[in-house]
Amino acid sequence: MHHCIFSKIRFSVLALIATMVLTACVEGTTRAPVVYDRPTTQGTQSADPEGWVQPSYLNGQEPVRVGILLPFGAQDQQVQNLADAMLGAAELALFEQGATNVVLMPKDTRGTPTGASAAAQEAINQGAEIILGPLFSTSVGAVAPIARGYDVPVIAFSTDRNVAGDGIYLLSFMPENEIEAVTQYARRSGITSFAALYPFGPYGDRVSEAFQNSVSSNGGVLVQTEYYERETSQMFEPVKRLTSYASRVSYLETERANLEAAGDEASQAALDRLSQAEAWGSVGFQAVLLPEEGNLLRALAPLLPYYGVDQRAVKFLGTGLWDNPDIVREPSLVGGWFAAPSPEARQAFASSYQKLYGTKPPRISSLAYDAVMLTATLASEGERGTRFDTNEITNPNGFYGIDGLFRFFPDGSNERGLSIIEVTQEGFNVIEPAPTSFQTPGF
Repeated sequence: MHHCIFSKIRFSVLALIATMVLTACVEGTTRAPVVYDRPTTQGTQSADPEGWVQPSYLNGQEPVRVGILLPFGAQDQQVQNLADAMLGAAELALFEQGATNVVLMPKDTRGTPTGASAAAQEAINQGAEIILGPLFSTSVGAVAPIARGYDVPVIAFSTDRNVAGDGIYLLSFMPENEIEAVTQYARRSGITSFAALYPFGPYGDRVSEAFQNSVSSNGGVLVQTEYYERETSQMFEPVKRLTSYASRVSYLETERANLEAAGDEASQAALDRLSQAEAWGSVGFQAVLLPEEGNLLRALAPLLPYYGVDQRAVKFLGTGLWDNPDIVREPSLVGGWFAAPSPEARQAFASSYQKLYGTKPPRISSLAYDAVMLTATLASEGERGTRFDTNEITNPNGFYGIDGLFRFFPDGSNERGLSIIEVTQEGFNVIEPAPTSFQTPGF
């Protein structure tokens, strides 16, 4: 099945190549970039004595060979579709960059560590100077020792920091970046006290550590946290505890009883004012982090006002998981803030992708586009052996792609310039634009 989907993308791209070649010829140019499924001695492709891919149209000029490792043959059909979409985004970047000397060599990891290691070895055997992908952390871990053995850098799409470093760089969206950006904005907006609801699991633990560090380093106070199971029926009690709902209800009942017992006019007026109250007082924090997504986020958020959180006094904060326009359907999220790449360039990418392939691109397909953009940029500025070295990849000025400004650190992590986005009834509104340059050495 994946081969059929892959072929459809290939045929679409071939049509685009034909169009671009025709346009190029009219403008006096004769070549468009080329993508190869696999080495062959037929058609426009041949191999040199070492077995490296050598496109004949370059007339002996040395190409920049780039391996891209994706799970085209994974067991899960959705994973296959994602792999095909990411290759489509990579091809689109290659053509839009006009990198005629770059040869993109897709390799199938099959979604397994064994498949990934074989794919990496094959790409390197065919002359790959740099590897883009894989997608899964276990596959990155399998690729890493092979790539390091040949001094070939890897720009991977995993979010697992444990597989990064020593030539392995992660281009994925890091929750630490998102949390730092939204926390800083909240502090600049006068918020000092924070709370958080974390899902059980590795992501929740990672976000918990990042949020605690960010709140502390930015001069705030984390006053209350709770964990919850990622099932709607299991969310009520953690939210109830976070909001101290039981004690606030008990205190209100005691206060009402005291006012009724007093019986005077002032006490009766105070009792009337409390007639619509469900709990006593405020929750004790000015902002709450909800690092959740999709239907679970839309189930979690309304529980906060249900248990007495006044949204006029408490700001809801999110991570990049909020970067989905469907969340505007939940009224309790309106007014919330989250940090994410600026949407304008991504919208333009999505439009180009849909025009070419007839479908909307998956959110993370932009990572493949930016990986090829980065590769093409570096390929144009150096020679084999130096163009993809550590100093080039970790340039402190960073790079600019579909998802905005980004840069890599020697430990393989990344930093992104992120916008602060507010959820409105009409959609997302950028309330603080993403930076256009890095002003500090980074964290």
